[in-house]
Amino acid sequence: MTGGAPLGIGVSALDRSGLQEWLAEAGQPRFRTGQLVRWLYQRGVASYDDMTDLPAGLRETLADQLPLARPRLETREVSELDDTRRYLWRLADGTTVESVGLPAEGRLTVCFSTQAGCAMGCSFCATGKGRLVRDLGPGEMVDQVRLVGEDFGLRVTNAVAMGQGEPFANYGATLGGLRFMNDPDGLGIGARHLTVSTCGLVAGIERFASEPEQFTLAVSLHSAVQATRDRLMPALCTQPLPRLRAALQHYSEATGRRPSLEYALVDGLNDSAEELAALIGFCTGLLCHVNLIPVNPVGDSGHERPSDERMRAFLDGLTAASIQATVRTERGMDIEAACGQLTQRHAPEG
Repeated sequence: MTGGAPLGIGVSALDRSGLQEWLAEAGQPRFRTGQLVRWLYQRGVASYDDMTDLPAGLRETLADQLPLARPRLETREVSELDDTRRYLWRLADGTTVESVGLPAEGRLTVCFSTQAGCAMGCSFCATGKGRLVRDLGPGEMVDQVRLVGEDFGLRVTNAVAMGQGEPFANYGATLGGLRFMNDPDGLGIGARHLTVSTCGLVAGIERFASEPEQFTLAVSLHSAVQATRDRLMPALCTQPLPRLRAALQHYSEATGRRPSLEYALVDGLNDSAEELAALIGFCTGLLCHVNLIPVNPVGDSGHERPSDERMRAFLDGLTAASIQATVRTERGMDIEAACGQLTQRHAPEG
């Protein structure tokens, strides 16, 4: 089983160890786990009846005890700018959730959700304007990635837990989903091409540092000035910046991996010379890469994108301080599929 995933969603609530445990209790040999995972997430069949190498009795028991239901596509929008695609899925219990497909030469990245809604309430994020509906199960995360790949007719090369929700608030299920994506019996995506993007939950970062896989970590920083960060990310005010930096230092030392720090620049709020100096101070001596992102328009947040000059000043300032930094190329702007813009706004009413 995985913490946080509701049992009412059937087989999608279980990670690989949960499937293995269920099959063992049903008196099945261990190799059945790999067979079941391949049918569920590599081949993506719609019914247990299609799992032809499983005994008929087992298929009947699975259908009775672990219902199998795939997400149903509600809406699909395609960017005229870059072929980014935004999807709204309706899950087995009626919950809706979104994901995004980002094609590029030689690769396909899927931004998937780990929760329906979000409780973090970050001021620059449309998802946080609503409420947390529920955690997603591992299978619901994998299905988003698999179905986007099917829609493009391409193999998914990268997946990022950067859609709706805070991945570390649904830690067990998120890791279960990543492992299915990495599993040769599942999607077979390399661990380094699977990224978790967190608001900066310290306990989650510390726990993530001990995982055996080489998954990638991205952390939403957005300011290295405590008062500014508290304004932007009020749910994180109990986890001050020194604790976050210590957790990142521990992560790098334990894994040898370089986390990314996401920094959404907001005009007149976190784009001053003082904010730049604080960011340089935070990053100095820390193995990290800074992703600079001009904030995207979100409802009535009042946040405006900074000038090109301010973006350049931050990039030049970080580079001069020998801190790796890039400006993220925004995708899907015309369909509001860029960072922080996902909501369930396309769901039919009623």
